[in-house]
Amino acid sequence: MTISWTFAPLGDAALLLETAEDGTGNATCAALNLAATLEAAPPPGFVAAVPAIASLLVVFDPLQLAHAVLAAHLRGLLANPVTTATAPGRVVPIAVRYGGADGPDLTAAAAALGLSPTELVTLHTAEPYRVMMIGFAPGYPYIGPLPQQLHLPRRATPRAAVPAGSVAIAAGLTGIYPTKLPGGWHLIGRTDVRLFDPTVEPPSLLTPGDYVQFVAEGSEN
Repeated sequence: MTISWTFAPLGDAALLLETAEDGTGNATCAALNLAATLEAAPPPGFVAAVPAIASLLVVFDPLQLAHAVLAAHLRGLLANPVTTATAPGRVVPIAVRYGGADGPDLTAAAAALGLSPTELVTLHTAEPYRVMMIGFAPGYPYIGPLPQQLHLPRRATPRAAVPAGSVAIAAGLTGIYPTKLPGGWHLIGRTDVRLFDPTVEPPSLLTPGDYVQFVAEGSEN
């Protein structure tokens, strides 16, 4: 599948590549692969590549590299993609207590989807899902894409404070709140796994390209 990217300068020292995400995860895979290719064979002046769901931010040293030169280099890589550049991602198990006080939206979310709570949990734990990006807050993983049966829009009214460790679904994705944060996703469970610790290196437990295998633990459905 050919993916069309747009290029836009972002300040003096970065270039942003963007494309459309169709819900298949293909754009994320392409961004991860291009990031891995750059990191394996960086051009002079390359600093970092930050992949997201449907974009890639490339940071560089403007004293060594210009926007136009970098864009030409990237277009060359996209025309001749190195499909072996991305190593298989880790599969990280995350134990989740579904429902009850830990997942106050589980029953309502299941009803909105035409499922029982048990069926929702079964789908959520059925297979590993890819970490598509880290964003919104330090260590917050956007994970997916989820199967169509689990696609729900965000809540009409966001919560002012979502407890740390809350596992949620919305917009075809699932996420885990690393700290207490505001949020508008449907809370279906909670984990004790610590996703972000600024005292360790790397501080984020998960990285784009990893996979998360959710495991039901003490579910209250």
